[in-house]
Amino acid sequence: MLTDAQIDRWLDEDLGHHDVTNDLPGTATGRLVATEAGTVAGVDAARRVFERLDCAVDTHVDAGDRVDAGATLCEASGPTRAVLRAERVAVNLAGHASGIATATAAICRAVEAVDPSVTVAGTRKTTPGLRGIEKRAIAAGGGDTHRLGSSHAVMIKDNHVAAFGLEDAIERFRERASFTTPIEVEVETVADAERAAALGVDIVLLDNMDPATVERAVERIGGDGAPIVEASGAITRETAPDYAATGVDVCSVGALTHSAPALDLSFRLA
Repeated sequence: MLTDAQIDRWLDEDLGHHDVTNDLPGTATGRLVATEAGTVAGVDAARRVFERLDCAVDTHVDAGDRVDAGATLCEASGPTRAVLRAERVAVNLAGHASGIATATAAICRAVEAVDPSVTVAGTRKTTPGLRGIEKRAIAAGGGDTHRLGSSHAVMIKDNHVAAFGLEDAIERFRERASFTTPIEVEVETVADAERAAALGVDIVLLDNMDPATVERAVERIGGDGAPIVEASGAITRETAPDYAATGVDVCSVGALTHSAPALDLSFRLA
């Protein structure tokens, strides 16, 4: 949930305490325009920024829409000072989110061409304070948001295994988790994938394995009653099809949020 307090922090950060640049009289109308093609996200957040400064906003697109260069995403009108004060924060948010949505859509298309049943998911490698916007951008691009927070699933990682051992770590968290909370185990070898599956976990995450190794792991732990199998670790637009061909259920891509370039947007006064 995007709050007024969060918007105010963004505006305060951008404008400082003596904003001469945008202190202009009169009224103005401006358009948020895509200067390159892509998939749109974050326009709702941009709208909220303009509205926080009492501007009227008319949106022309929905999250997930594919737009061409030159498309108008929204129009904002109001006092010139308010429109220009909101501009940079609104453009930054929409550009960042649309970049994530565009990158997600590209990987989803690449994976779907190989196996439409494979899900492309994000991770918790998000920008502090922007997780909601970034996760919604993944969804707009056709991906799965994965965990929204650490409490949404038990994720047993390498540090947990180092501290307790695989079996003891699974048992420890199974005793403490609600029956509604899935248990996922991150493994780095085929043998550990087999051990985790045999212990009845819900999801096995194959981390930093090449596609050939992932395929061997899927063959070993697949079948009726098998856990969901997720691959993760440096998966890119170029390599995602290779992972999709291995039989995994999910390809998780941290780069969707930590490395996606912003979609180039511009705000122009009419």
